[in-house]
Amino acid sequence: MKLHLALTAALLAGCSLGAAPAQPGADLLIRGGTVYTGDDAPFTGDVAIKGDRIVAVGPHLAMAATRTVDASGMIVAPGFIDPHTHAGDWLASPNPKTRLIPAFLLQGVTTAFIGNDGGGSTDVAGVLATPKVKPVGINFATYVGFGTIRGQVIGGANRAPTPAELDREKALVKKGMCEGAIGFSTGLFYAPQSFSKTDEVIALSAEAAKRGGYYDSHIRDESSYTVGLMAAIDEAIAIGRATGMPIHISHIKALGVDVQGLAPAIIAKIGAARSSGVNITASQYPWSASGTSLVASLVPLWAQDGGTAALIKRFDTPALQPKLRADMAENMRKRGGPATLLVTEGQYRGKYLSQIAAAMKTDPISAAIALIRLHDSATVSFNMSEADIAAFMKQPWVMTDSDASGGHPRVWGTFARKYAKYVVADKVITLREFIERSSSVTAKWFGLTGRGELKPGAFADVVVFDPRTYAARATYEQPTLPAAGVRTVIVNGVVAVDNGALTGKAAGRALPHAPTPGTCS
Repeated sequence: MKLHLALTAALLAGCSLGAAPAQPGADLLIRGGTVYTGDDAPFTGDVAIKGDRIVAVGPHLAMAATRTVDASGMIVAPGFIDPHTHAGDWLASPNPKTRLIPAFLLQGVTTAFIGNDGGGSTDVAGVLATPKVKPVGINFATYVGFGTIRGQVIGGANRAPTPAELDREKALVKKGMCEGAIGFSTGLFYAPQSFSKTDEVIALSAEAAKRGGYYDSHIRDESSYTVGLMAAIDEAIAIGRATGMPIHISHIKALGVDVQGLAPAIIAKIGAARSSGVNITASQYPWSASGTSLVASLVPLWAQDGGTAALIKRFDTPALQPKLRADMAENMRKRGGPATLLVTEGQYRGKYLSQIAAAMKTDPISAAIALIRLHDSATVSFNMSEADIAAFMKQPWVMTDSDASGGHPRVWGTFARKYAKYVVADKVITLREFIERSSSVTAKWFGLTGRGELKPGAFADVVVFDPRTYAARATYEQPTLPAAGVRTVIVNGVVAVDNGALTGKAAGRALPHAPTPGTCS
């Protein structure tokens, strides 16, 4: 305890102190970098690691170490935390190299959340047990997901649950929370979750709230598809008021031509809710194009009722064609037209819908239907304004997320792009703001004790990057190019990236959330 207090005092004193007294040896000493602790002003100094923990942080540490990393001219920061990804399948892959999650490690991301958008498994215990038999490269927490639960209990039908079905849904939320889920996630834009009413969402969210969980949402409408963006924000706030639980809006945005420019109004609405006591935050990826699928982009919700087979049947029903095609055309307009929809997988990978239609010698809606019949292709949709992106990014309650999903450069480049474009080039936020909103702000809000900070006693998750070269290389045309500029990444005290290259060591851990005592009996 005395050692801990002394080290903490030395850190708070910052660069004005001289050499610290000699300390016991460390396994690893990161020497001479510009250190961002996650809380304090940056200083030139050292970070000492022993086992899986940081044991000392400060200027001029007098400490021997088994290995010393020269970080002169480098930034030394807490490992980044990504609160919204679709990395669950990668973490469970039979391929050990895939489970390292190279795209994240090579940006300095050491912790990620999975099960977002309502996709979290109801077998939370099984998900969290994965690293015991399949070692992983990063730490991860998981949600229990509304989409999975509704699909299991109700299926793809557009209807409300019966009282018995609602009880089954609530029991599955409780089960997931008691097995270690960090909270309850929803993707209310996506069928079958989109068929729910707010009262159903509140009832299930309350089960997570009783157990100390967080509510994470891809809100019901980020554009003007159904209820509209502002009403979807209102719904998230209402869920927070009704349950008292922390509310997190993932990948906050104003998507499409009808809502571009609404960022200031959304920020004001959320700010008012925060001032009135609703604990609400958001996260954001720094790209002007979203990533989803052709069905989600274009097909109206009424046509998705019943799932894929029912949708294909509607494509084949002549009486439905005028309304179906008109609604698809309207959704395409909202996204900016066929020249803004880039298909990122399959035969037409790398082609815009306008180009695909020309190649097929047909109109864009017919081309989209032809593609959907074969497979609901992943798409990238260019639909956000830089002014809105910057406005959201400036808010202290907006964290960094990637929404990592295949076919989009956000998987391999989100954190590096945010630094290179919005810190260095455009100067939207400062370096300190970037680091803290990518690490300590996220860790503190989500209760990840010992993560997201460089402090004695914290877990040794650390990134060392070159401020002159750290940047995304991934593009929409080549989305899997690794980021540049990361020198060293440490996960739980183990070097995962050394001199810019993966070491192959998988030191990640599952991060189970502890439910409120007495709520799981």
